[in-house]
Amino acid sequence: MAEQTRTVFVEGGGETLTLKKYRLTVIEGPDEGLAQSFERRLVLLGVSPDADFVLNDPSVSRIHAQIDVDGSGYHLIDKNSKNGCWLGPWRVKDFFLEPGCVFKLGRTTLRFDVTEDEVDIHFSSRDRFGAMIGRSKEMREIFALLERVSPTDATVLIEGESGPGKELVARAIHDHSKRKSAPFIVFDCSAVARELIESELFGHARGAFTGATSARKGAFEQADGGTLFLDELGELELDLQPKLLRAIETQEIRPVGGTQTVKVSVRIVAATNRNLIHEVREGNFRQDLYYRFEIIKVKMPPLRDRAEDIPLLIERFLAQAVESTGRQGLNIAYNTMEKLKKHRWPGNVRELKNFVSRASLLADSDRIETRYLNFQAQPPPPVEAAAEVTGDVVPFDVSLPFKEAKQNLVDTFETRYWVRLLEQTDGNISKAARVSGMHRKSVAYILKRLDLSADDIASGKFSDD
Repeated sequence: MAEQTRTVFVEGGGETLTLKKYRLTVIEGPDEGLAQSFERRLVLLGVSPDADFVLNDPSVSRIHAQIDVDGSGYHLIDKNSKNGCWLGPWRVKDFFLEPGCVFKLGRTTLRFDVTEDEVDIHFSSRDRFGAMIGRSKEMREIFALLERVSPTDATVLIEGESGPGKELVARAIHDHSKRKSAPFIVFDCSAVARELIESELFGHARGAFTGATSARKGAFEQADGGTLFLDELGELELDLQPKLLRAIETQEIRPVGGTQTVKVSVRIVAATNRNLIHEVREGNFRQDLYYRFEIIKVKMPPLRDRAEDIPLLIERFLAQAVESTGRQGLNIAYNTMEKLKKHRWPGNVRELKNFVSRASLLADSDRIETRYLNFQAQPPPPVEAAAEVTGDVVPFDVSLPFKEAKQNLVDTFETRYWVRLLEQTDGNISKAARVSGMHRKSVAYILKRLDLSADDIASGKFSDD
């Protein structure tokens, strides 16, 4: 059979993986007829809207499996799914897909086919880029992309969960660009009050509104000649999105209350933890703005998917802890490191850094121990230092950065809200959508994102009209 993939080691230590594009087709199950082609090294399959191949089979887990391509071929790897991956009568954890191969996830049967079109995947020889570090293929693939993209003025969208280091990516892009000596301005779309966001972005003229006693430059003008990093892009209000698109495309802005436009030269890098293509389908994000950001996408992998990078990250964070605390000789036993590599790290790299800092301060000996992972689960501070936690009030940890503590509260609130509402509506999703004032598809998306859909629907806990 003809070779499907091959790896070439290039001068300087990098690698190039050449793979043939492949196609997945549902031949039996709720999504029968669904087909999608891929040219990426890693593809996730499941019911989660964040999966690359999204299924609507309640017997399929949120992230059920992944296809991982390397020099030896196409691996289908089970991601600890509830109902498993099946090749004929055998349940399998990791097997090679051959052209025409048929396999099953839950009640969905798929066929795997390979085309004749080839694509090259590049891996950097570096184990760091800017402040980012990693030896995993996931990170070296990102480094290779950034090495090629950073020197250009291309707009870049960085996707990923909270905490994997999206701002580090943006900063590294700027520092490796021809704009590196110009300003790097961070604008958090989720941290500015709705009534102020336009003036914060575009500036305002004197007298534009009450309190505007002088003209003020906005983020675009502050970043003139350099890079503007739009964090949490998915939080930007819908009515402001056309103005942002116009500013990006024309490189002109008009301050609030102003009569003249101002020319700027700004490179745009944005980040989001939302699934923007889903937001487009739901009408929450403009399609034309999405396509403006779709040119170059960097998808940051969660830390749990690159466990081999954890020792390298811990080494860096320990060095930083020694510098800040003065404690020498801190180390981690082999068994402890193995436990850390298996931890899920819902807060990603930020959580790992906080753990090392916390353990470095509190350790009784020179050994860093996993018991400090449970620090956030300790009893809340006394009522003098924080409000008493009762009823539906959610405790928060003030030792965390503001954005991480806020996100933890939001995640907990959403889970409690929808579980409670579905209990009150006897598990009827359509009724819950009416009560909440949201579209039913939006509720289904939220339930999938919170992992309250696949297994719960399969068990009959939640129903539908």
